[in-house]
Amino acid sequence: MDENRLEQEIQDKNLNAPRLTPTLIDEAIASEAYYVFPGTTLTVCMLVLQNGFSVTGESAPASLANFDKEIGQKIARENARDKIWALEGYLLKESLYLATK
Repeated sequence: MDENRLEQEIQDKNLNAPRLTPTLIDEAIASEAYYVFPGTTLTVCMLVLQNGFSVTGESAPASLANFDKEIGQKIARENARDKIWALEGYLLKESLYLATK
């Protein structure tokens, strides 16, 4: 499901408890870098978060004939960005837990 449509549905249903949003995930990213291993189609994206932690994502088409640098970077970035959801989700849950102690 498209995350922007899902975000709109959440807002439409007035679900206002503490939660992550696509904007918060994007704001956690401080910088990004890409690398394609020489002689391969393997593209790696490294996202550095505001706190200095790094996450990586990868992409690689099965066929060299389908390799496109821009598409590879988009897929690798999305794969790296998906990892941020889990990390930020844990961080939010931990802070909510600690607030109840």
